Amino acid sequence: MTPTDIAIPGLLWGDYPERRVARKRLLQRCTDAARDLGDRVGGLCGPLLRRRDTRWLAAVRRSAAALANQTIAAALPDVIAGLRRHGLHGQALIDALALVAVAAERVLKLAPFDSQLLAARTVLNGQLAEMATGEGKTLAVALAAAVGALAGSPVHVITANDYLVGRDAERLQALYHALGLSVGRVIQPDGAARRSAAYACHITYVTAKELVFDYLRDGITGPATRRRRDAPSAALARLQPAAAAPAMLRGLCLAIVDEADAILIDEARVPLILSRRADDANDERQIRQALVLARRLVEDDDYRLEPETMRAELTDSGRERLERAATELVDRIARAAWRHRVHREHAVVTALAALHLYHADRHYLVRDGKVQIIDETTGRVAEGRVWSKGLQQFIEIKEGCQPSPTMATLAQLTYQRFFPRYVRLGGLSGTLREARSELMSTYGRSVRRIPLRRPDQRRAGPARLFRNHEDLWQAVGERVAALHQAGRPVLLATDSVAEAQAAADRLAARGLPHAVLHARNDLEEACVIAQAGQAGAITVTTNLSGRGTDIELGDGVAALGGLHVMCCQLNSARRIDRQLAGRAARQGDPGSVETMLSLDTALLKRALPAPLRTLLRPLAPTLPSWTVHALARWPQAAEEFRHRVERRRLIDHDERTERQLGFAGIAE
Repeated sequence: MTPTDIAIPGLLWGDYPERRVARKRLLQRCTDAARDLGDRVGGLCGPLLRRRDTRWLAAVRRSAAALANQTIAAALPDVIAGLRRHGLHGQALIDALALVAVAAERVLKLAPFDSQLLAARTVLNGQLAEMATGEGKTLAVALAAAVGALAGSPVHVITANDYLVGRDAERLQALYHALGLSVGRVIQPDGAARRSAAYACHITYVTAKELVFDYLRDGITGPATRRRRDAPSAALARLQPAAAAPAMLRGLCLAIVDEADAILIDEARVPLILSRRADDANDERQIRQALVLARRLVEDDDYRLEPETMRAELTDSGRERLERAATELVDRIARAAWRHRVHREHAVVTALAALHLYHADRHYLVRDGKVQIIDETTGRVAEGRVWSKGLQQFIEIKEGCQPSPTMATLAQLTYQRFFPRYVRLGGLSGTLREARSELMSTYGRSVRRIPLRRPDQRRAGPARLFRNHEDLWQAVGERVAALHQAGRPVLLATDSVAEAQAAADRLAARGLPHAVLHARNDLEEACVIAQAGQAGAITVTTNLSGRGTDIELGDGVAALGGLHVMCCQLNSARRIDRQLAGRAARQGDPGSVETMLSLDTALLKRALPAPLRTLLRPLAPTLPSWTVHALARWPQAAEEFRHRVERRRLIDHDERTERQLGFAGIAE
């Protein structure tokens, strides 16, 4: 008997198993709200839950102790049989987790902690586990993935980037093999054959982006018609040629999402678009003409910029001026297009955004003659991602690069519509509680906080505000010099490549040795982070070091106070601030966090009215810490609300599209 022979009771098995997601009815929304309320009330019953967890953990330890004189291979059949009879519940789950824990200790020399066992159980229960950074999410994911695979479910482990996909799959391969399980990994360069082989494994490590694109490719090449369950789709399936290409995926059975808030919340607004090249000889010429026209317009008179939404808007005067300019174009090929008011206004508005709102080393990099998008949440280059509706080509021409070809959309999907299709969905992250209501309403997943293994020793220093970046970097240089002299490692976080370089220049002027980590040298991340916890180390970084990295303290550093994180950025969500703070004081080690901002910090500059900033400049250095926190929280809360509204609007748009195109079975 092999793991693939086992079916979890109650799951929707078939040729291509997945959950059909319909628009939530009022009753379902009320049920979700009740579950969320129950979780919140349950969180207040701490002692009762802790006693229940203690009894469950004791049962796992007893089961593990009973395996002391057994080999893993000898114990496997009974565990698999138990999962077949009872599913991921009760004693069957206890025995399975005990076996995997014993295998981890014997093969990896890693004995799972209680917190990791609780996190694995939470994930297998279809919940999201908030597990503090440094508590060992990688092993907790492995425990859950192995048990799910032993139960017969194809498991997809979704991680943040290709580096973590390769690292975790390789690091945990021996554990899975000891349990008779195969593990595959999918990264961007892989071709169809390697992807199919990876998805055929019991456990597959993959990024969310690659997974969704492979799902869409399955839909285009044919097997998606086997997923559709309505009458029109069944008719389409009968008309489909029998020799359709085989599916890469085996269905959407069990997904474990690492860094769940980053994927399910932060990246939920980004549509994943599968496209093909659509050559049009006129496109580049029209884009260049739109840029010429946009440069003639005057801000406030002809257009207004909206930095919050990264959009430009034409005034009535601007529309009239644009109409007059369009009639003067001598290019006969483009003239017909320019006569269309909606077309020309959209083109020029996009050109204005490209010229005035999107900036190099903040929103994108220019590297090797190509424009590469910087992910605002992670600080990494978003490999394979391009802006749509012509924005990519506008920015490429603006930067003097060869414009990429325009693309025609074949299929598209968002994470908000994709992940609820999994029969079983769970995940982990260090920062989930701020978004628990949205996670429940969108994905139907509740959040459970996993207790710390050791008491938290992180110390938070007072927040300081400066008049401008000049004063900020001066104070930062002095503070870093003092910490360096004391032998403490420092992680200095900024909000863009440009800011990181400005801070690095100031440190260099003081003769302070330092390393710089941002999107331009992201390939060096592992090497830089490996040294960031050594005595006296100074690391200047963007959000690149915020997720999936572990800074280990050097000898004697804990006695000096541990790693000190200096936050010189204001992120768009409190969760991202907490991720950054989580670089220090991991696993009960000492550490500290300090926030230093200026009135020129991007989010403050964008959100606070100019008169208010003028009024605050002479007062900034004297403001108490609580006032600085309040000033920072104001624009941060506004950004969180705006992003939440955008995600809700995107869901509503997707649902409308699905109803309108429902005759085809699926919208994508």
